[in-house]
Amino acid sequence: MLKEEIEPLPVTIRRERMLQTIAEREFVRVADLSEEFGISDVTVRADLAALELSRSVRRVRGGAMALPKHEPSFEEALVSHAVEKQRIAERAAAMVTSGMSVLLDVGTTTTAVARALVARTDLDRVVVITNGLSIALELEPALPRFTVVVTGGTLRSLQHSLVDPMATILLDRVHADVAFIGCNGIDVEHGVTNVNLPEAEVKARMIASAARVVVVADGSKLGQVHLGRVAAVQEVRTVITGPTAPAEQVRRLREAGLDVIQTE
Repeated sequence: MLKEEIEPLPVTIRRERMLQTIAEREFVRVADLSEEFGISDVTVRADLAALELSRSVRRVRGGAMALPKHEPSFEEALVSHAVEKQRIAERAAAMVTSGMSVLLDVGTTTTAVARALVARTDLDRVVVITNGLSIALELEPALPRFTVVVTGGTLRSLQHSLVDPMATILLDRVHADVAFIGCNGIDVEHGVTNVNLPEAEVKARMIASAARVVVVADGSKLGQVHLGRVAAVQEVRTVITGPTAPAEQVRRLREAGLDVIQTE
């Protein structure tokens, strides 16, 4: 006797949730999806065929796998959530006082932090260490009020960032007052994650070299999980995000003990 098929969700919503499940687990069996969504194996295979056609998953024997996530270039990411990133950056820059040492991670939100720091004409004797070439150039107008140190390392073209070998050698020799870390995702269970592994490693080293860690992430990053694990949420003190952040994700992060600052 065949199991009665139940279809509680519209097709488009079911496929969206199925795609999310596959992305989170990286590989899911047809039988597991059938049980989870209350649909037959035949319907699951039809859904997977549609998702594969849209280049969202790759079908393999017995199930489906997540495709590698696309890493946007610095220029592509720069225009996304631009106003929100500016508000986040202004709030982050307000945490810095004269005489502090700052680790400034690569990324578009952290680039906005660099601009906000330069705009703080009251700041003096600030040391900023960064692995971002674009960030170093943004900070140049603040010389000589600021001392800007670039880590060195191997140049990545997409983000104009410097990674290992060499990038973490300097970080092993410093202890900064605060690190502003960008990311592609932050989730209570999976922590801070990033699309690419080389930058994830440098981010992790920055976190280990700072007295205080502040993650700056627009609302679209909350609840997202990516390949490169940077840190557990317990290693982060503060998250600065924007009004687009899902309320449920903000609540969960706060319950986990993080100070979540949400800009307007």
